[in-house]
This record gives sequence, C-alpha cells and structure tokens, in this order.
Amino acid sequence: MLKLSEIWVYPVKSLGGISLQQSQVTDRGLELDRRWLLVDDDGRFLTQREYPQLALFRPEIKDSNLKITHKEIFDSINVPFHPVSGSEKIKVTVWDDTIDAYEVSAVISEWFTKLLEFSVRLVYMPDESERKIDSKYAISGEEITSFADAYPFLIIGQSSLDDLNGRLEVKVPINRFRPNFVFTNGEPFEEDFWSHFSIGNVSFVGVKPCDRCVMTTVDPEKGVVSGKDPLKTLAKYRNFGNKVLFGQNVIGLGIGVVSVGDEIQVLSRSK
Repeated sequence: MLKLSEIWVYPVKSLGGISLQQSQVTDRGLELDRRWLLVDDDGRFLTQREYPQLALFRPEIKDSNLKITHKEIFDSINVPFHPVSGSEKIKVTVWDDTIDAYEVSAVISEWFTKLLEFSVRLVYMPDESERKIDSKYAISGEEITSFADAYPFLIIGQSSLDDLNGRLEVKVPINRFRPNFVFTNGEPFEEDFWSHFSIGNVSFVGVKPCDRCVMTTVDPEKGVVSGKDPLKTLAKYRNFGNKVLFGQNVIGLGIGVVSVGDEIQVLSRSK
C-alpha cells in the first residue's frame, strides 16, 4: 500500500522548508506554501539558483506568524501571516508571470537586506492575486498556483530517492528536491506515470514530470553549491529531451486535509 510519508511546505520561496504532520490543501497549493517571496529592487524573484545562501534562512510556524531564523547568525524575525494594513502593493515577476503582491513591511525587508548584504524586499501573495498555471497543462483553465516555479504541488517517491542515492558517492536528503509530498512502498519513478490519484480523501492530477536545475546542487545545510551532483548523476539516466526529470508536478482537484500516513490510491496511469 502506498502511503504518504512526508509533507513539506516552503512558506518563503527558496528559503528553508517546514516538515508537517498534516496540512490543508488549498486551490493554489498547501496552506502557507510559497505565499512569500524575496524580490530585488525591480520586483524580480530571487532563488537559490543565484543565491544559495538563501537556504540558511529557516522558517518555523509560531502561532499566527512565521519565525524566520538565520542558521549561522542566529538572528530571527517574525513575519505575520498577512500583511499589515497600508502595506504597499507592487508588481513582482516569477519567470514570465507578473503578479500582484504586497510588501510585508519595510522593517522586515531591511532585516533581509542587512543579512544578505544587498537590497531585497519580502512580499506576500494575497488571496485576490490569482496566478494561473500553464494553460497547456490546465484542466479547467482556472487552476492557480502560488509563487512556486510553475505548479501547486510536487510529489516524489522515497524509492526514487533511494534509487538515486544508490548511484551517488555522497547520499542526498529529500529536501534537495523540495517536494510537498513524499510517499513510500512504491517503485522508483512510478510517480512519473500517475495521471489521477488520491491522498486520503483529496484528489490530484499529475501533469508533467519536474525538470531539475542547478538548485539541486545546493547543500541546504551550508548554503553553498556542493559540486555537480546529484544533477550530474541524474543526467546519466533521467535525461529526457535534454531535461533531467525527478518528481511529478501536480494540481489538485479539490480542497481538504492530508496527513502523514494517509493511503495513496492511483486511479489512472499514463503510458
């Protein structure tokens, strides 16, 4: 029996993740997942691809706030779940999408600016800001996502990671790949072919395998690029059409609650 073994959210895009036992599935991803974003002075999104040191910022859920702590400096700041009234509304870009967002506060932006040593702003995606997914992979055409790269959810089988680690000199943890869902008892890479599946009582659709980039080479414990693996090794046997694939991008068919230990049922597969 396939079982959900891990649930992860990444409240601020490209910062550290939070492991959960239970989470609410919303119309744009798991609750709190990638609703915040660091941008430069032009409103362009920032990620570990260019700034691996972002991995050193670690979020925790504390009451109605995110507490974000720098792993090495041990300084922290509280980020409210919703911007305070009077926050500045700005346009930000993630890849080719332009999105309405609010700067959380000048004080919080300055805290990040000071620690990163270059000018950034922390912004929040409000509920009224709807970022549609790529129409080629939409079902109704109305599906939305957060500040994630492209889709609301990402699922990876533990067997897929085990298969990769069996080929690596130095094993890597699952957080190199930043999934929302991890499951056990499956075959390596079987998630590639899941068209329709459920986790507990919530239904999902697999839309396309996830192509991976240099961000997988960032050591999240050190905030530095640690070499060419695991991307180099993955490219030897997971290269399809010049894209290195690992994990499946997913959209949801409804809302509900998922919990670690939930049974996963695969309702249909692609060839």
